[in-house]
Amino acid sequence: MPNQAQLILNTVGQVAYDFITKHVVLNPNTAVLATNTMFNVESLEPADELINLKRINDFKDINAYFREVNKKLPHGGLFVNYVETYSVRKHRILKKFPKPFNWIYYCLDVFLTRITPKLKITSKLYYYLSGGKRQVLSRTEILGRLVYCGFQIIEEAEINNQMYFVAKKVSAPQFVVHNPNYGFLIKLPRIGKDGKLINVYKFRTMHAYSEYIQDYVYQQNNLAKGGKLNNDFRISTLGSFFRKYWLDELPMFINLCKGEMKIIGVRPLSKHYMSLYDSDLKKLRTLAKPGLLPPFYADMPETIEDIQASEIRYLEAYLKSPLKTDVRYFFKIIHTIVIKGKRSA
Repeated sequence: MPNQAQLILNTVGQVAYDFITKHVVLNPNTAVLATNTMFNVESLEPADELINLKRINDFKDINAYFREVNKKLPHGGLFVNYVETYSVRKHRILKKFPKPFNWIYYCLDVFLTRITPKLKITSKLYYYLSGGKRQVLSRTEILGRLVYCGFQIIEEAEINNQMYFVAKKVSAPQFVVHNPNYGFLIKLPRIGKDGKLINVYKFRTMHAYSEYIQDYVYQQNNLAKGGKLNNDFRISTLGSFFRKYWLDELPMFINLCKGEMKIIGVRPLSKHYMSLYDSDLKKLRTLAKPGLLPPFYADMPETIEDIQASEIRYLEAYLKSPLKTDVRYFFKIIHTIVIKGKRSA
């Protein structure tokens, strides 16, 4: 439709227009908006595709916005929008001011726009003063929120210092008692003994909503050596440091005290990661509690096949002789960490 095409071109430019029309064939059933007001989205008639030419950062309740878009689209309907990500904002600030004032301004910006909104004691004041505008959002958070709200990520691209995305509706939004939190101490659902889900306590090392795009990151980047996801952009800078020295795993002693884990044992895995395992090992894993120190650090396997072989050796030995096996593995793991100086990836 000429008027739709002209609106998109005039608002976001040729490159963004090409990205959008690569996926969306403009027609009378395509809704093209330029709004950051929920009323305008709620008032919209159902559409086959929905394109919004205003950035997501200025919606006060982003999940409510995504859920409303989900309601307007049929199964398989496409949603196109864009956001200024945290990394782009950082680059913009550091480039705008001379050193060292740029770093002083950046640190102040992080405190005011990243930390203040997430603290219970200051969040209400922040949203009252800002009106929810100019929210600072990571790439991980936006993609995770989309999946959480029933979308599948089709493509993303950085255009004009904004992250554009095309997402497809694949389900109704998820609803939980509490939305995923921003807290430093988090609980992650993991598969424990007898296949039961347990909440594993850890210090946060990833951006919020990261758990919802584990499969997306795997599909994009596959696995690196050691079985971790390759180029995992969900991990924060501080998180990388915490992971290197296992600081993020200290809260798992709570699970140890609750009797859900033991000192030595296989890693407690997410449903997605468990889905990559062979069926025989999946069954074998449910026969023993997961552990704080996995056999991984005794063998240091590099591929997922090697990791599975390492876990099978440990579990078969443990089921025959629990105490002897755990003592033997404990000293092997300590030797790997202390003598060989191995660190977590």
